[in-house]
Amino acid sequence: MVFDHLREDIRAIFSKDPAARSTLEILFCYPGLHALWFQRRARWLWVHNLKFWARLVSHISRFLTGIEIHPGAQLGRRVVIDHGMGVVIGETAEIGDDVLIYMGVVLGGTALENVKRHPTIEDGVILGSGSIVLGPIRIGKGAKVGAGSVVVRSVPPGATVVGVPGRIAGPESLSPQEAAGEVMPDPMLRVVSRLLDRQNQLEEKLRTLELAHTGPVSPVVQQELVCENQVREALREVIDPEVGIDIVDLGLIKEIRVKGTRVEIDMVFTCKTCPLSDHLSEQVRRRALGVCGIDQVTVNVLDEPWNWDRYVKQRGNLRQI
Repeated sequence: MVFDHLREDIRAIFSKDPAARSTLEILFCYPGLHALWFQRRARWLWVHNLKFWARLVSHISRFLTGIEIHPGAQLGRRVVIDHGMGVVIGETAEIGDDVLIYMGVVLGGTALENVKRHPTIEDGVILGSGSIVLGPIRIGKGAKVGAGSVVVRSVPPGATVVGVPGRIAGPESLSPQEAAGEVMPDPMLRVVSRLLDRQNQLEEKLRTLELAHTGPVSPVVQQELVCENQVREALREVIDPEVGIDIVDLGLIKEIRVKGTRVEIDMVFTCKTCPLSDHLSEQVRRRALGVCGIDQVTVNVLDEPWNWDRYVKQRGNLRQI
C-alpha cells in the first residue's frame, strides 16, 4: 500500500513537472513530495488523537521543506506541490485528487470558531504561485486560480480566476490543446474594452449628427471632413502595446484638423514623458502620411494629468443634474 502510493506520487510529478528527469531526483530533491509524506504520518497521528505528536511531525516538516500543512487537513491522491516554499494549508482544508499547487499558495481560514473555515479544493484544480484562497468556499473541479489571486468566493467547475479579489475571467473546460497555449485573461481589461467600444460608437453617432446639422458646406470643407474621417480610420491600425487596443478607441486621439494637404493631430497622454509617447507619435505620423494626399503631419502631444479637483467638481455637477 505504501509503495503503491509512492509510485503514484512519482508518476504524478512526472506528468505535471517537465523538469523532472529521474525517479532518484524526485525522491531526494522534491520538497513537495517530502511534505506529503510527512503529512500522511501526521494525519495518521491526528486521526488517532495523538494531537501533539501530529503537530510536532508537521512542525518538523515545515522546518525541513518550507511547506506548512496542518495535520487536520485532508489531501487526496496524486497531489503535486511544485517547488512549494511558503505553501500553507489550514486545518479544515480539503484537497481532492490530481491537484497542482505552486509555491506560496495559502489555503486560509477567516473564522475564529472551531468550525469548517478553510477551502475545499476539488479534483484537478491548479493553484498558481502566490494565490490565496480564504474561507469555507469551494473551488470547482478543473478550475484554475491565477498567480497572485485572492479568492474569497466559490468558483464553478472549469473556470479561471484572476485578480484581487478573484474574478472569473476564463471560459469553462478548455480542451488540452487550448489549455496548453492559454494566457490568463484580464477581466478588467475586457470590461474597459467594451466601455471604450461603446463610447466610440456614441462619439461616431454624435459626429454624424453634428455633420447633419451644419447645413450646406463648401466642397473644400466637405473634402476636409471626408479626409478627417479617413485619417481617423487609418489611425485605428495603431495599437497601444500596453493594453492591446487601438489609440482611437482608447481615446488618445483628441482632435484631427485637416487643411489641404496638411493634418494636425492632437494626442492626449497623462504625462508627456510617457515611455510610449514618442513611439505612438511616430506611428501616428507614418499612418497619416499619404492618406488623401497628405504630405505633412504634425502630432501634438497634450499633457492632461489627472486632476482631482476637476473630478470632484464634475461629480458635483452630475449630482445636481
